Amino acid sequence: MSDENKSPEAPATAPSQQEMAIRSALETVMDPELNLSVIDLGLIRTIEIQPGKTRVSMLLTTPFCPYAPQIIEEIKQASKSVVPQECEVDVLPDAWSPDMMPDPGLLGFSY
Repeated sequence: MSDENKSPEAPATAPSQQEMAIRSALETVMDPELNLSVIDLGLIRTIEIQPGKTRVSMLLTTPFCPYAPQIIEEIKQASKSVVPQECEVDVLPDAWSPDMMPDPGLLGFSY
């Protein structure tokens, strides 16, 4: 039997229950200017749960977002509330766009 459909470099794994719980908790973390959650905005790119540490990689809606420190702290608290371990938040240098949102219509306008 061959395993032709399996890719050893990038195995497709479903999100763990812990990751889904963190994503659910992050729906309470709001961008104060847009009044949408970091999940609705598509800002959360990855969540890795490692032994003793959770790593969240995210984008900001603008490079110099004045609310970044507040949002990062709220992400850490939300993560720790469901997976009680240290949480590190990495802000990625990539540019955000409404295309990254699960539902760009939430912004209330066409772009």
